[in-house]
Amino acid sequence: MHRRQFLQRAAAGGAAMSSALGAVSSSPDAAARQQRRVESNAPGDDRIVERSVADLQQAMRDGGVTSRQLTQAYLRRIDAVDRQGPTLNSVIEVNPEALEIAEAMDAEQRRGAPRGPLHGIPVLIKDNIDTADRMKTTAGSLAMVDARPLRDAFIVTRLRAAGAVILGKTNLSEWANFRSSESTSGWSGRGGLTRNPYALDRNACGSSSGTAVAAAASLCAVAVGTETDGSIICPSTRNGLVGIKPTVGLVSRSGIIPISVTQDTAGPMARTVADAASLLTALAGADQRDRVTGASGRPMTRDFAMALQAQGLQGRRVGVMRNFFGFDKRVDALMEDVIVALKAADAVVVDPANLATRGQFGQAEFEVLLYEFKDGINAYLAGLGEASPMKTLGDLIAFNEAHAAEEMPFFGQELFVQAEAKGPLTDKAYLAARAKARRLSRSQGLDVLFKTRRLDAVMSPSGGPAWLTDLVNGDYGTGGSAGPAAVSGYPSITVPAGQVRGLPVGVSFTGPAWSEFELIAIAYAFEQRTKLRRPPEYRASAEI
Repeated sequence: MHRRQFLQRAAAGGAAMSSALGAVSSSPDAAARQQRRVESNAPGDDRIVERSVADLQQAMRDGGVTSRQLTQAYLRRIDAVDRQGPTLNSVIEVNPEALEIAEAMDAEQRRGAPRGPLHGIPVLIKDNIDTADRMKTTAGSLAMVDARPLRDAFIVTRLRAAGAVILGKTNLSEWANFRSSESTSGWSGRGGLTRNPYALDRNACGSSSGTAVAAAASLCAVAVGTETDGSIICPSTRNGLVGIKPTVGLVSRSGIIPISVTQDTAGPMARTVADAASLLTALAGADQRDRVTGASGRPMTRDFAMALQAQGLQGRRVGVMRNFFGFDKRVDALMEDVIVALKAADAVVVDPANLATRGQFGQAEFEVLLYEFKDGINAYLAGLGEASPMKTLGDLIAFNEAHAAEEMPFFGQELFVQAEAKGPLTDKAYLAARAKARRLSRSQGLDVLFKTRRLDAVMSPSGGPAWLTDLVNGDYGTGGSAGPAAVSGYPSITVPAGQVRGLPVGVSFTGPAWSEFELIAIAYAFEQRTKLRRPPEYRASAEI
């Protein structure tokens, strides 16, 4: 979750967020140029940098490379780029069993029994996703270092079944950015600070900051993030990625450290729409441990790659949510270019198609999240068994107080304290807030647009260019539109839409529940027409 933007929206009743863009510094110095030289010469880069899943699969089928060799190349690149060179600090831990898994996938490949598009493909996952292996699952917190999950998260089981190589885990905004209103995105007590590869002094956004940076920097083929409100969309747009926030219920949450049972979801983060679609196909599926999956009665398994059609925008009705514009004239200009591209691709653009309830559900959402975090985290900790040193939210609060120098050097834990004061999910205050948030985001919000304007999707700026990282004052907003999809539980996809001084900016397409297939078709057609993604250059500061 992008914590500061969310709390600003809640406290101010959804007023427009600041459009301030921190001052850019002078051109990259000699040290920064040396960092980029180190990065560009990392061993094995020619095999993996900016390579798609399809490219890697073709190379393995042709016999030019094995999964083990790909895995080795990514591990070397993590060492050369993430831990040395630009020192992005996006990978919190590598999997000591990665090469062994890759060898097993190679053996299956030789037997002519590949499992699908992700067979032998190295994937990174966020460090709030359980793996019952030699890696840890900590949400970036030192309090969780000795807590061991009893089994894999359902989506990890899905990835393993698809033949993916779990390469390691990525850093994140600690506790998915639900600990303090003064937090700095991309920082955790266990992992330190992740840096944006487009400008190292800029923020990577959060909470899936490490996931985004690792995917952008080709430290993996594709990566898995999680979102409650903006945690896939925000870091994806600020790191030049495609990010898919699915309908709540398409992807299981069991085995993922929770914030909100009504808003949490995992989702793909990748350099292309095609790669994100392949990853979503592997992740989606009904899970008995998460009853929300399958509750719609819809089939949960679908090959989303079938949506990859160059004419996917033809005849689609796309509304323009102009009341999410206006925070930065440069971003507005990029969005106007998006609209031109949509029309050129034969989409029907409905302009404007404003969200009437924008800014009216933030406070209700915040109340819901406080209640659901306490309930969810206590249940998660209880599920770790008697051996876990942390058993309740109260234990986490006490640990942070006892280890304040390591865990709270920059910001506190007031959200933990506020959540601990809440009652059960049967409280009238919780039920009223949940009903209000759903009504204003759904039946009086997005549903009105989709039904009355007969829209397939709405478009809006995913956010502004990345802000300067500030460990003293924390995050500050540069615009965004993730809230409506997050609170409603509806799907959204962000796609690169250009740059502002070399910093990526994305456009979001949001649709009704279970419309991922249609959104992927729209996003793919837009991506193929515009091809606006630019790889990171690891500059010290933004372009001037």
